[in-house]
Amino acid sequence: MTPTDELRRVPGGRRRTVLISGASIAGPALAFWLNRYGFAVTVVEKAGALRAGGYPVDVRGTALDVVRRMGILPRLRDAHIDLRRLTFLDESGAEVASIAPHAVTGGVAGADLEVRRGALADALHSAVRDDVEFLFDDSIDTLDQHRHGVDVTFRRGGGRTFDLVVGADGLHSRTRGLVFGPEERFHRYLGYCFAGFTLPNTFGLVRETTLWNAPGRAAVLYAVEDGDDVHGFLNFARPQPPLDAFRNPAVQQDMVEAVFADAGWEVPGMLAAMRAADDLFFDVVSQIRMPRWADGRVALVGDAAYAPSFLTGQGSGLALVGAYMLAGSLAAERDHTAAFAAYERDSRPFVTLNQDLVGTGDALLFPTTARALEERNALLRGLAATPPATEGQPAHAALVLPEFAPTAALSSGRTDV
Repeated sequence: MTPTDELRRVPGGRRRTVLISGASIAGPALAFWLNRYGFAVTVVEKAGALRAGGYPVDVRGTALDVVRRMGILPRLRDAHIDLRRLTFLDESGAEVASIAPHAVTGGVAGADLEVRRGALADALHSAVRDDVEFLFDDSIDTLDQHRHGVDVTFRRGGGRTFDLVVGADGLHSRTRGLVFGPEERFHRYLGYCFAGFTLPNTFGLVRETTLWNAPGRAAVLYAVEDGDDVHGFLNFARPQPPLDAFRNPAVQQDMVEAVFADAGWEVPGMLAAMRAADDLFFDVVSQIRMPRWADGRVALVGDAAYAPSFLTGQGSGLALVGAYMLAGSLAAERDHTAAFAAYERDSRPFVTLNQDLVGTGDALLFPTTARALEERNALLRGLAATPPATEGQPAHAALVLPEFAPTAALSSGRTDV
């Protein structure tokens, strides 16, 4: 038994228990750090297993420091996609500019990482799977908070009591809905819808992305490597979210086809591939903005609390950093109320700064008017000729990770505060 384990015990000699809902990015990262601080951790995940593959995600800035401290940085470097070119096309399919990806992302060439989401999830899971209980193919059904803990019932039956519960279950978090209320209270629609799917790589693309734009519409082909498939992505502006489409794939496909009916380039073939795809994913581009991230003994982390949208490129980064900050706060503070308050106080400025990146990312990737598109293309041509010099500290590196250490005050182990 470690000294940390002693500090994390409650009256009766047991370790303090935490249930985490979600085993994608934020959940396993939080489990890693909580286990290191001596908590007894259970992770419940509605999927039957870890999700492999997936779209690439960025790990940069402060998040790089998190994975370095976790010891998984070498593994992620091996999984680095090394995207080498980002090519923009106009409505006719003619090239506007071909640039290095970091010139758009604001990242640092040779330092930042881009990996498949599944590769990151697998690295996180592997780092903690021997020390943490994982319950796959299950989810939280009900939560009942009381003075001494949280009574949880599970979808597959049975119930247990935990000292704390953390929702790390994504943009459409069930944990958030059970404790904080309906998603629409916190959902900030950013004016776009998108459909993602895979299709055969008949384009000769290798480690590159090609993006076709018309006002308010974009088609993207993303080749992660020199494999047989590429990621297809169709994005379009829409003033209001299409509520009738969320649970109806046929409606989703019809909507996308109607929007892109007159589009040229490779779009007709992409529409046909969308119809045939078995992995179609449709959603709106949005953020989660909440006035608080904790209620009683339940807290949220990652997209469940502060999804920034893919326009920022910071979803996984915020999940990793948020998990580190939440676990450290729980280790350093006397009780969960103070810990949750410290987590929010110390993390929210970083979160808000990164969420506010949508003010620039959407204009660059998905201009909605002809004039905005012309201005964007002129900017891209300038970037291709002379990449911008880095000035100041980018948002994704704006937080210096603090060092956390369990406090001796925790030895009282009180759970009734």
